[in-house]
Amino acid sequence: MDLELLKQLNIERAARRAAVLVTDLDNGSGRLVLEGESISGELGSTVERGFRSGKSATVEADGRSYFLNVHVPPARLVVIGAVHISQALAPMARIAGLDIRVIDPRTAFASQERFSNVELLAEWPDEVLEQQPLDAYTALAAVTHDPKIDDFPLKAALDAGCFYVGALGSRKTHAKRVERLKELGLSDDQISRIASPIGLDIGAASPREIAVAILAEIIDALRKRQVTDR
Repeated sequence: MDLELLKQLNIERAARRAAVLVTDLDNGSGRLVLEGESISGELGSTVERGFRSGKSATVEADGRSYFLNVHVPPARLVVIGAVHISQALAPMARIAGLDIRVIDPRTAFASQERFSNVELLAEWPDEVLEQQPLDAYTALAAVTHDPKIDDFPLKAALDAGCFYVGALGSRKTHAKRVERLKELGLSDDQISRIASPIGLDIGAASPREIAVAILAEIIDALRKRQVTDR
């Protein structure tokens, strides 16, 4: 591998940015393609599919053979609220391959007894996210029903371009949330990205069923996310 390409790749990986090392198998030449970079022809479509799937592969495009070495940051899920839904969602998310973190300043909810083997932070979300910022490969689910806890991380997630942003609550509750987020400076387009009511519409009733609906919606958003320009 070209050492300069390897250096560039390591910089992108350290910053949690997706990149594909494209090697022309006919002549051995290589190039690093960053997510959102425009490539013409069949190769461009093939590389975009690689970003979406996260899987390396040998491909045929534009009459040539290439190996796509795909490096996509591991998807993370940040849950705001250590509630019953979160207790069910945490083990499901791990099974699906998501790194998960639960944040809730309410120590009565955020206890290791309720969340064993889960990264649990009994702190205010704004304090945590200042030190551990969100990014495009993070999903955020706000499930406390408390604006004092949910609103800041929702704004942070939309500002960071998280691939999924969901919030628990009825349509009436969400309408009030929309007004608060507008007061915080968010645009209508940004706010429209919030999935609320949260989760796919499967008629979920119990916390476990709601957790299934949320996880399904997150996976759907991850695999169908828009590959935006840098």
